[in-house]
Amino acid sequence: MKVYGLKCSYFTGKLESYLRYKEIPYEFRAMIVREFTKTIPAKTGAMQMPAVELDDGRWMTDTSPIIDWFETQHSEHPILPDDPAQAFICRLIEDYADEWMWRSAMHYRWSYPESAKLLARQIADELTTDVRLPGWLKRNRTEKRQFNNFVLGDGVNDRTRTNVEQGYKTLLKVLNNIFETRRYVLGDRPTLADIGLMGPLFRHFSMDPTPAIIMRETAPGVMAWVYRVWNARASREHGELVSGIPDDLLPLLKEIGETHLEALCANAEAFAKGQERYEVDIQGTPYTDLPVSHYRVWCLEMLQKRYKALGENARSGLSKVLEEQGCVEPLLRLPDVRSGYDPEGKTPFGHSSLPVFKEIKS
Repeated sequence: MKVYGLKCSYFTGKLESYLRYKEIPYEFRAMIVREFTKTIPAKTGAMQMPAVELDDGRWMTDTSPIIDWFETQHSEHPILPDDPAQAFICRLIEDYADEWMWRSAMHYRWSYPESAKLLARQIADELTTDVRLPGWLKRNRTEKRQFNNFVLGDGVNDRTRTNVEQGYKTLLKVLNNIFETRRYVLGDRPTLADIGLMGPLFRHFSMDPTPAIIMRETAPGVMAWVYRVWNARASREHGELVSGIPDDLLPLLKEIGETHLEALCANAEAFAKGQERYEVDIQGTPYTDLPVSHYRVWCLEMLQKRYKALGENARSGLSKVLEEQGCVEPLLRLPDVRSGYDPEGKTPFGHSSLPVFKEIKS
């Protein structure tokens, strides 16, 4: 099995963390421009990383359904808890880490020169080896492209910057408190919550110069957790999970309700109206001119489906916790969200893949 990606990539790091924990052998292939712009879209339907080529010739993309599929093939040491309420919380945290924390991660990478210059060099040196241009020009183009698309183009400006950065600091504070009493988010072995959080916290926040300083100085327990997850192997992680939803996780659920779920709702509402851009108020901060994402409509649809599919006992107990943290109302504000994405359930295979952003400017 081959995993195509970059060693500084948000979602490549997430998938590699999962594969290493589950001890699933793979060969890492550094992606180059020709593969990223031609081969990968032809095989998966989307220009995104990572992409996985299985031994039988099938291709996959999108880490969440990729991990779900691998869990059906390698059912030993599951990363979803047996407790349905905990399993839903893991899904919610993964979605928040994937889709909401992306903005903070990209801002810290591309808004600060000490991070931007380093990562532009790393990406240009790894991704563009097949591009015949001077190194300085490739680095400059990389830096400009990433900043324009994923910082300015994703709503980060002088008005929103403080809220974007506070989201990272809030996450660090909550997690550092958790890791003072246990090794992983829900106990003494990793779950999907840990794997999902590795997306932003590993290859971006713990490694990019600017956010890494903040993590080391204010949340060393989180820094230790990052490398604990990277080093974790299912064959030797035999710890138990806590029962129920621990109190120290409640501040994170409140943060998710106030940020990620509010943004998902506003995005889905705009999508239903056929809009290309939308606006939303997050914790008193107005975000305007955000790109509508079809993929994130599907994210909200799947969270709703999984919540409604819970058994009555599990849902009644979980509902009380989520309601107190302000999550239920935004989760269900738009009844029966329908994205129209992947109606045949082909993900992560075939050409049912959908990029998060409709258009990426070069």
